[in-house]
Amino acid sequence: MKQNVTIQLDKAVIQDAKLLAAKRSTSLSKLLAAEIRRLAAHESNYEQIRKSALARLNKGYSLGGAKVPGRDEIHSR
Repeated sequence: MKQNVTIQLDKAVIQDAKLLAAKRSTSLSKLLAAEIRRLAAHESNYEQIRKSALARLNKGYSLGGAKVPGRDEIHSR
């Protein structure tokens, strides 16, 4: 279901956007709708990548170093 939205833009911005839409052989409405979809998809993708990266960081990485002896091993006599 489509719904109309009203926005206010400076005349210069509208003129630039109309020129861009014409260069892309589309309407201003379709140009704005496509850009909003792209922004929303980018934000959603960013959030998924962020969560994945944080999960990997929380899991930790093996750096291949020697095993650090525990307290009991250090202090055993």
